[in-house]
Amino acid sequence: MRYTSVAVAAALATASISTSLMGQRPDDQIDPRSLSLLQQGRAARAAGNLDAATDALETAVAVDPRNRAAFNELGQVAQARGLPGKAIRLYRESLALDPNDLVALQGQGEALVAKGAVNIARTNLAKIKTLCKTACAPATTLAAVIQKGPPIATAQAAPIKPVEKD
Repeated sequence: MRYTSVAVAAALATASISTSLMGQRPDDQIDPRSLSLLQQGRAARAAGNLDAATDALETAVAVDPRNRAAFNELGQVAQARGLPGKAIRLYRESLALDPNDLVALQGQGEALVAKGAVNIARTNLAKIKTLCKTACAPATTLAAVIQKGPPIATAQAAPIKPVEKD
């Protein structure tokens, strides 16, 4: 009598775990709606409509948060808008899904250079070189961006107003 209650509990636990696992999709299957939104975002970015691209790509990520390509496209849109910090974060999301994503490593490296973090960008370049084994486009592009260096930002001072005496 003592063993039947334990056996019944174990059987129920096994049944509930197996049914919950059967309903999940494998990691390599991205929701088709998310892929459709990704294509819309790419088309909008190519047309120069960054607002529509951002909307479509953020919706694609909301539909399926495992869509690395949508994170990469969002990173490229952020760079086009001059937001390297946001681009770094978006590429980090993509790299959390696949640490060996060459597009994300290159994009993050370029955004890091734009922020002035050239040494960290060099680590991305080293990782790309180890993944490629031979010369590849992401490695040569990132190396050229690192060689060029971060953009020179000049601060413009506000005009000094003369002090009025009463």
